[in-house]
Amino acid sequence: METLKFKTSLKCSGCVAAIQSKMDELENVKKWEVDLTQPVKILTVEGDHLNEEEIIKTLKDAGYSANKM
Repeated sequence: METLKFKTSLKCSGCVAAIQSKMDELENVKKWEVDLTQPVKILTVEGDHLNEEEIIKTLKDAGYSANKM
């Protein structure tokens, strides 16, 4: 299993809720979470054969930005 981390423009649990259904639809993603306790909100994605461009596009389509760390 591989893990990717992204700096995001997410700000709160409402933002996380806004991306939840789209993130849950991603085929190779087994688990994902956003650390809302830090000033920079980090999205951690775990799965097999992850496609970082697909994850970034998923957030962009929902109105948020993401940059791989």
